[in-house]
Amino acid sequence: MEIKIKKATELKELPEDDSKLGFGQIFTDHMLYMEFDRAKGGWGPAEIRPYGILGLEPASACLHYGQIVWEGLKCYRTSEGLRLFRPRENFKRLNRSARRMCMPEVDIDYLLAALKELLKLEARWVPKTLGTSLYIRPCMIASEPFLGLHKANRYILFIILSPSGPYFKEGFKPVKILVEDKYVRAAVGGTGEAKTAGNYAASLKSTDEAMEKGFSQTLWLDACERKYIEEVGAMNMAFVINGEVVTPPLHGSILSGITRKSILEICDHIGIKAVERRISIDEVIECIENGTLTEAFGLGTAAIIAPVGSIFYKEENYIINNFEVGPIATKLYEELTGIQYGSKPDIFGWIEKVEE
Repeated sequence: MEIKIKKATELKELPEDDSKLGFGQIFTDHMLYMEFDRAKGGWGPAEIRPYGILGLEPASACLHYGQIVWEGLKCYRTSEGLRLFRPRENFKRLNRSARRMCMPEVDIDYLLAALKELLKLEARWVPKTLGTSLYIRPCMIASEPFLGLHKANRYILFIILSPSGPYFKEGFKPVKILVEDKYVRAAVGGTGEAKTAGNYAASLKSTDEAMEKGFSQTLWLDACERKYIEEVGAMNMAFVINGEVVTPPLHGSILSGITRKSILEICDHIGIKAVERRISIDEVIECIENGTLTEAFGLGTAAIIAPVGSIFYKEENYIINNFEVGPIATKLYEELTGIQYGSKPDIFGWIEKVEE
């Protein structure tokens, strides 16, 4: 299919200082837009159009029954031009989420080609300062207007772009997290492994309460036994125990993170032992106390790696590594961002270049 382009007649002013960019607050001049109609045979052509209102009807199914899936990835500016980090993995995951939510899948090659055309048009928005990027948010919603509990027949897929700085204002420094033992986010057999809006809405109450108490994120436990580590905030979680990176397995209730997958592959390549296994909060606390747990960090597209300096559980605060960033988190952060920003060779073939 062709890719239609309708350019904006007036362009916005760029941010004056890349180093002061927040996260997800500013949006570029254009967006990508596609429509799916089952009666018309599926997806129509992609259109790049001025960023603007979608114009949904009040009865649109996404507003009532939650058929919404989305993704998050980044475009980086390097000395060799613009580059994407593992975008095909994001679109594969978009399709997995869509299947779980009874939504149509997309053609990955076509969508990636359309995204690259959008990025070419919006190249001036990709910030230049190291540590910044152009955040990319693909989103699919059910647009058919009806009231009734069944899957929709019409959908909209759109991609919007946002120049962004580091996810955490404090930068690559340890954060304080609170173990959530009252609320649960997702259960095995539910939609926890899908990147769908409801999963994130379910986490808002806990996150809000944690931030009111001075914590940066919530550490989730499993929904059944309230015992095993799941995720931290909107990220996967990892611990360093006896020099080994330990991360919870993918068993249906946590997201299959692209950063998580990449870090495990980097560990294997550079000789850091890494395992996927169940780890209880009791084991975490015991290992902090006996000194065998030396590091903890979140893994996600937005933050890349978020070091954890303390874990608060049952009215006790447990300090990790003297509230300092550990050597393994530092090494993995440098390896991954080095590939993303071009200071290290792309030995894994993860980079997709965007021709300006």
